[in-house]
Amino acid sequence: MSLMNTTQKSQRQLNKVPFDPQLSPGARNAVRVCLRIEPAEKVTVITDEVSIEIAAALVHELEDLGCPYRPWVLEDVAKRPLTDFPQVIADDLATSQVSIFAVQAQTGELKSRMKMTDIVNQRKIRHAHMVNINKQIMLEGMRADFLKVDRLSAKVVERVRAAKQIRAKTLAGTDLVMDVNPNYRWVKTSGIISSDKWGNLPGGEVFTTPGEVNGTFVIDGVVGDYLCAKFGDLKENPITIQVERSRLVEAQCANRELESDFWNYTHTDENSDRVGEFAIGTNIELKDVIGQILQDEKYPGVHIAFGNPYGAHTGADWDSSTHIDVVGRNFDIWVDSEHIMHAGRFLIEA
Repeated sequence: MSLMNTTQKSQRQLNKVPFDPQLSPGARNAVRVCLRIEPAEKVTVITDEVSIEIAAALVHELEDLGCPYRPWVLEDVAKRPLTDFPQVIADDLATSQVSIFAVQAQTGELKSRMKMTDIVNQRKIRHAHMVNINKQIMLEGMRADFLKVDRLSAKVVERVRAAKQIRAKTLAGTDLVMDVNPNYRWVKTSGIISSDKWGNLPGGEVFTTPGEVNGTFVIDGVVGDYLCAKFGDLKENPITIQVERSRLVEAQCANRELESDFWNYTHTDENSDRVGEFAIGTNIELKDVIGQILQDEKYPGVHIAFGNPYGAHTGADWDSSTHIDVVGRNFDIWVDSEHIMHAGRFLIEA
């Protein structure tokens, strides 16, 4: 049943929006496997005009389950790009046990998303973060066997939690060393979402805030936030970056616009150039990078992010107003002396 007030424009009837039935398996996975929503739980669904068909598929699954939900289309309640998280949605979110955010990122909206996740963290809401979700991701990453991904993720996180150092290399030229800070927690976000940590969907990664990172990273996959939609797959135009003592010190790319945009993003505030996340992708259902950060950061390999360290989850005691992921391809990974990945394939059984 819907809690929708049809007299309010903000409460658009997403259950009346037609959608491709091919979206249903991914939507069902999100609702029943990843979020494990119970019929008595209230759900807040947040979407936008671009993602409304996907939201309609999700709402269909919620109605089939019989749980109460309240849908929101961002353009109905605020001007895009958002300068703040709409209070009317924040108030509703605070009354829900589960939330789904299926929206396309726009320039400058990260701060509004952080305000939303602050509410999620404070109220221990099971939250599915589906920023830049699209049809291809619904047909690929969202159809993964997340129970299998979770089993592998559990084995990986067991190893890295006991590690002192992780090394990542690629034939493209990446050679990165991360020293683990034992005071920072490793977090598993395998697609099975709990109230302890909201998660991206599709899921499949383990991450922490690094102690210190040094070396070269060749970004021949994608970069995150709104730059992803602008530049897409970087296989033909990689960025080569140098990191010293966890700070970005150099970035070079044949595409000067990409190089400039990336450099400016990572110099927004005093910690925007600091590595806030070191992660290993564990979604073994993914076969290659597709140019969409939401899915590509789960692709087996290493990705790092500059800026916000998600300190509420890792225990990091510093902050940033920005967060941008960078993804490469075809990694070899060593956890201390154990070789756990070769050329993008795990050497650990799921």
